[in-house]
Amino acid sequence: MRRFEQFAAKIPGAHVLRPYIEYWRVARQLDDDARVAEFLASYSDSWVAERLRGDWLKDLGRRENWAAYFAEFPRLARPDAAHACFARRAELALGNRTALDQAVGLWFTGKDMPSACTPLFTSLLSQGLLTEEDVWRRMRLVLEAGNPGMAKSLLASIPQEARPASAGIDRAYQEPSKYLAGELDWGKRAQRELGFHALSRLAKTDSDAAARGLEPVLPLLSVADRQYVWGLLATEAARRHEPQALLWFQKTGGVGLSEFRREWWARAALRAGDWHSVLRAISGMGDDGRNQPVWQYWQGRALKALGRMQEANRIFANLSREHHYYGLLAGEELGAVMGEQTVNIKVSGNEVELIARDAGIARALALYELELRTEATNEWIWAVRNFGDRQLLAAAELAKSRNWHDRAINTAEKTRELHDFDLRFLAPYRELASRESRANRLDEAWVYGLIRQESRFVNVARSSVGAAGLMQIMPATGRWIAQRLGIKRFNAKKLNEPETNIKFGAYYLRHVQESLDGHPVLATAAYNAGPRRAERWRDGGSMEGAIYIESIPFTETRDYVKKVMSNAMYYALRFGQPSVLLADRLGTIPGRDGPVPPGGANDGQPSLESSEGDS
Repeated sequence: MRRFEQFAAKIPGAHVLRPYIEYWRVARQLDDDARVAEFLASYSDSWVAERLRGDWLKDLGRRENWAAYFAEFPRLARPDAAHACFARRAELALGNRTALDQAVGLWFTGKDMPSACTPLFTSLLSQGLLTEEDVWRRMRLVLEAGNPGMAKSLLASIPQEARPASAGIDRAYQEPSKYLAGELDWGKRAQRELGFHALSRLAKTDSDAAARGLEPVLPLLSVADRQYVWGLLATEAARRHEPQALLWFQKTGGVGLSEFRREWWARAALRAGDWHSVLRAISGMGDDGRNQPVWQYWQGRALKALGRMQEANRIFANLSREHHYYGLLAGEELGAVMGEQTVNIKVSGNEVELIARDAGIARALALYELELRTEATNEWIWAVRNFGDRQLLAAAELAKSRNWHDRAINTAEKTRELHDFDLRFLAPYRELASRESRANRLDEAWVYGLIRQESRFVNVARSSVGAAGLMQIMPATGRWIAQRLGIKRFNAKKLNEPETNIKFGAYYLRHVQESLDGHPVLATAAYNAGPRRAERWRDGGSMEGAIYIESIPFTETRDYVKKVMSNAMYYALRFGQPSVLLADRLGTIPGRDGPVPPGGANDGQPSLESSEGDS
């Protein structure tokens, strides 16, 4: 603390980062409520005030100072789960029971909840506001989420005579076949629930074996339980692209399916070309799910396929006004061709200068110059949160002028009515990217679309699994590429150099494209999740590229491919390339010639793998 004060004394009172000095002083003494309140008043509209308010509220909650908590909580813009639980506890402690539904709603999650929630849940259980049935409902959620540790912690909330053994949860999770081979009493709730979980775990690797295990016990199950377990098995079969998935979804009667399962029902129906089932799956979603662009688009496609053109075109017309993958596809369904309708709105230098004087923006830029990227990004996001379109464009221009590419792109993307697509789709390193695209016979717009998605042009970007640089290359992959290119004594640190990174990334992209029938969609999926997976996700017959993408089992890879391919459309327009429909870019995915070898379609070849696990 002494060294901190010595350093702080050297920072002028008017320095743009002075609030951070004061923040660290106050944050060490959160129990000094008066001092915290004074800081919040002095820096009311700053990111550090929001940060301190969040810390202080948790301290107030731990101290059970409910009156102070209840008064301050509404001012917190970004509460987390702990804040929400403390807020519900504060309300109950103060005799306010108007938000009981919200308190109960916090219970129903498959995720671990913070310790702040434990007293709330204990109170709700003791008052009978959460029942034993609610505990079993959550047990299903945590087991479906692959969270056996949380499942075991729930056992204490089930009466002793009704709870399963803790070891049984581990066996059902780790060795489902052995668990199911045991003497299970399906008439008992505990063994039945773990049996369902074991069937679901088994279906992840062998859905037919899971179905064979289920058939003998079906007469022992209620209608609701039969529908539930068929939904579990159908979802795993759909994620494995197995044709029996549709039949199993039909066995559910469309009843009791979560939004996640309905989405996989729709995807299985898309791969089967069953537009009636696509429409049925989407129609049963809640408003939030059904109104997502993805399901609006596929609902429109289903209606069109079933001859209901007027309804379909109404959906396509609304969706086509949005600037994303589904907006482009919807516009093409109406006959639109991407072109000069993407007008770029330019702001003046005065507007940029005015934004630069904003206190939050100034702090963000100062932190960025100190290479404190996380703090700088948090400060920037907070500063622009209430900006109008022209302010957002001015802020994006300012970020671009400082080579803060990711903030320029993300800020420009926030506009609602006025857009600048040159800012949304920046093209730094153009000479390098053009050269390597030509050298590897790649579409430059596609390469840029991939770089934008990988790193937002942050050359020092590093992923959680160690991928580095503009095109996010793993060190092992970098060494493999260096060997292929005849580069000796390669140092993985060179992957953060734009020239090396783009050279290696373009080479690898061309390599996976050649190994996958030259198809850009397959190559894009392979770049993210690995060639073996991209190959496995094909069918025996050909299919529409958009349907292949929609049914990719990994959420990360599915979204990645959509964004890369739609990015390429905007870069093609920016680079003056001839107009090509997105549907044509996606094309048709050729059928797989045969089964994927156990070692993978490109055995021994490293890949830029997704971290979502195998599927």
